Amino acid sequence: MAAEAKAAPVLAREGSTDIHEQTKGSKSVKWLLIALSVLFLFVMLVLPLITVVSEAFKKGFSSYTEAISADDTQSAVWLTLEATVIAVIINTVFGLFAAWAVTKFRFKGKKLLVTLIDLPVTVSPIIAGLIYVLTFGRQSAIYPFLEAHDLRVVYAVPGIILATVFVTFPFISREVLPVLEAQGTDEEEAAAMMGAKGLTIFRKITLPHIKWALLYGIVLCAARAMGEFGAVSVLSGHLRGQTVTLPLQVEILFGDNKYVPAFAVSSILVVLAVILLILRSIVEYIGKRKGQR
Repeated sequence: MAAEAKAAPVLAREGSTDIHEQTKGSKSVKWLLIALSVLFLFVMLVLPLITVVSEAFKKGFSSYTEAISADDTQSAVWLTLEATVIAVIINTVFGLFAAWAVTKFRFKGKKLLVTLIDLPVTVSPIIAGLIYVLTFGRQSAIYPFLEAHDLRVVYAVPGIILATVFVTFPFISREVLPVLEAQGTDEEEAAAMMGAKGLTIFRKITLPHIKWALLYGIVLCAARAMGEFGAVSVLSGHLRGQTVTLPLQVEILFGDNKYVPAFAVSSILVVLAVILLILRSIVEYIGKRKGQR
């Protein structure tokens, strides 16, 4: 017993030394990982943004304003905003309906529906654009009907909107689905037994639970829509002033060796991205605070 008592302080000191060394090692690893992360973000994100802004103002503020106020650029801005707003509205409605159907009802084909929702994530946007060209183009079986009714999809604004909707529709439903699954159906069932109608149940019970996830999904959807290039490029036909969005306008200017105007137009996308990033952070912060209460 005496020997064990003498050995105890020694073991305690050895144990504390080991813990101290492990703590020092953990701190070293922590700061190394932080340094690598900051370096990666600086090289991959901050440095390109600085380059875009510096190149955009390379020839002065007057050249910058001239580039962003050009007719083709203004048309690209409005078409980008139009496609984004329409895509967000359509995907919000679809995302809510799909998430509600998957989480609140039992039906055959539920797994297939969830798989189809994720399809745009796995399919290349360029392939999606080609599929729509084959579906609505001249070689399509429905083209005579479209032509007879003067409906243009390929190389027209409807094609741009269709491509934007396709590449962005998983974002909202994927944000809402986990929240609805965690919520369950007890509250809605209780409200239904008390005589509440479906719209009232959704407005009073379901929507308050999912509103922050819904807003977060809307911001992500808008950000993805503004930056879409592949599918839109295939369906647009690059008709200047008609079917060219901001990313396509940057490509056209860069291809014409108009580097400063190309960076000036790129800066518009950078500003929009920063605004959406701030909105996303605000929504995420408020949502977390509400969830902690």
